[in-house]
Amino acid sequence: MTEREKKDRGLWYDANFNPELLKERDHAEELCFELNRTSPVEREKIQDIITKLLAHFGEGSTILPPFNVDYGYNCRIGEGTFVNHYAYLMDCAPITIGNHCFIGPSCGMYTANHPLVAGERNEGLEIALPITLEDNIWLGAGVTILPGVTIGEGSVIGAGSVVTKDIPPHVVAAGNPCQVIREITEEDRIKPEKEL
Repeated sequence: MTEREKKDRGLWYDANFNPELLKERDHAEELCFELNRTSPVEREKIQDIITKLLAHFGEGSTILPPFNVDYGYNCRIGEGTFVNHYAYLMDCAPITIGNHCFIGPSCGMYTANHPLVAGERNEGLEIALPITLEDNIWLGAGVTILPGVTIGEGSVIGAGSVVTKDIPPHVVAAGNPCQVIREITEEDRIKPEKEL
């Protein structure tokens, strides 16, 4: 079994010294470098680079550079999603971002984990678990999402939160570690201003 096959099956694999994976990361890094130095007015070029970089990039979605990934082919972004500046998607395992999501600036999604024993860590071993954001998620600025997490449809994650476990749908959650604060209800709708 190759190191990539181990990675894709959620097994421990050699992340640092495997030539195939190093080549794949170099390719993604080149595309990220090109994306991040492209003028924002060159919209067609930006779209072309993102299409080459990611497995799927939905219609009407936007990524504001700088933006970085490890592989790119493990990232799927749905329609109408907005990814603000300084996002980093460590996509050693699949990262799926649904439709109409708002990703605040400086958000990080990290699928990789390393051994606790230093000797094993120094051998370059890691394991990767997928991250899923369902539709209509809003991540505030500086949110960190750790391996294996799913955030349920319509939920809002407060700025600076560290999400270590799954978050259910339609809730406001925040903190380190991130915890559910309350459900989102009809009371949260913007009330129309009364006419004078």
